[in-house]
Amino acid sequence: MMLDLSRRDVYSGIKPKGAQLSAVRASSASGQGTKAESSANTLLLKNLRLFNGSAVLDDNVCILIKDGVIDSLLPANTEVEGAVVIDCGRRVVMPGLIDAHWHTTLAGITQLDAMSADPGYIHLVAAREAESTLMRGFTTVRDPGGPSFALKRAIDEGVIAGPRIYPSGAMISQTSGHGDFRMRSEIPRSSLRPLSVTEQLGAAAIADGDAEVLRRAREQLMLGASQLKLMAGGGVASTYDHLDSTQFMESELRMAVEAAADWGTYVMVHAYTPRSIQRAIRAGVKSIEHGQLADEETARMMADNDIWWSLQPFLQDEDANVYPDPVRRERQRVVAEGTARAYEFAQRFNIKTAWGTDVLFNPQKTSTQGRQLAKLTRFYAAHDVVNMATKMNGELLGLSGARNPYPGKIGRIEAGALADLLVVEGDPTVSLGFLEAPDATLSMIMKGGKIYKKNF
Repeated sequence: MMLDLSRRDVYSGIKPKGAQLSAVRASSASGQGTKAESSANTLLLKNLRLFNGSAVLDDNVCILIKDGVIDSLLPANTEVEGAVVIDCGRRVVMPGLIDAHWHTTLAGITQLDAMSADPGYIHLVAAREAESTLMRGFTTVRDPGGPSFALKRAIDEGVIAGPRIYPSGAMISQTSGHGDFRMRSEIPRSSLRPLSVTEQLGAAAIADGDAEVLRRAREQLMLGASQLKLMAGGGVASTYDHLDSTQFMESELRMAVEAAADWGTYVMVHAYTPRSIQRAIRAGVKSIEHGQLADEETARMMADNDIWWSLQPFLQDEDANVYPDPVRRERQRVVAEGTARAYEFAQRFNIKTAWGTDVLFNPQKTSTQGRQLAKLTRFYAAHDVVNMATKMNGELLGLSGARNPYPGKIGRIEAGALADLLVVEGDPTVSLGFLEAPDATLSMIMKGGKIYKKNF
């Protein structure tokens, strides 16, 4: 079910049925543009205030879009023959948001469902959640682990509405690592036993030793991973591994790094502690996910090696996961204490910083996606937060190089960039509170020049 068959389609000369559907026609979202707007190849957005990264809005510009790409930024009163004009009513236009750590298939289900539900149910829920993600203004996500290949294909072909997905495929974990979801009754592992449920689903892949890591890495690349995800240390939510544990030997991590490099892309790792982060950097990893327990030496090492720090606002607040046992609550507290320190290090050492949510197995919290971005104003100016979730995240996703599934610039409003735009009832240079109520404040959502929502 999870296998992306597009390669076979190409080899056999079969055109996928979904390729004949436009994204607008396939979307079930309400409030789309007019028929002329939806079918036009050339659009001109006028009467707007442009947010393009600075602390000052530009009200002397209009945006010309051709064939899903931003053609140019023109003076406000420019007329373009043949273009369908969209009057934005002096609203702010900003880039579509990017979540660099969003589990597209696993965010909207519980862990129990992930372990026991029919795969078809899991993917149907994921499809519904994908449309909700887009309706929150997130036009692109990087999936750090889970069976998202089929979902990505359905979105790309216009079968359903959703964000662009940069898939990692199964998160690769050592035995007893943060991605090992097996039951105690499944140990010891035997070649005569079937793969665990999460491995069969494509959510995780267990690998021990250089050869196994290399094989699992190559399998995800074969399936279409735009980058790889390995578990290099312990976590908060897992049952068996400790938060302070270091996972995978350096040589094992290097196997995945080399496999990714041979494929033209990179590796990101889940890691919290200085030891696990430093080992991953020595192995050649390009992106550290989480890392809230990093010390000053580790932060300097990240800066010196041009490493990306993909941070999440884990603050043990109303948006945090609720754990019934004191052990995991204490791990959560330790990570939350490290969050403020991590953002301070990131700014002090000028580390390239990305943002993501990491909602996982928590369907009640997926709707907080925008709010979790807005709360970063505790650490950064509002316009810098938006830059992180657009321009900076776009640069991080661009590390996928030759494996980039969406060639073209994202997270920017400039000539040559993909036309992923939001028209908002708010001012991102002042406050991001409008992201907390996207149904009311996102007046238009455009992805690739297609209008998925328009309320004016």
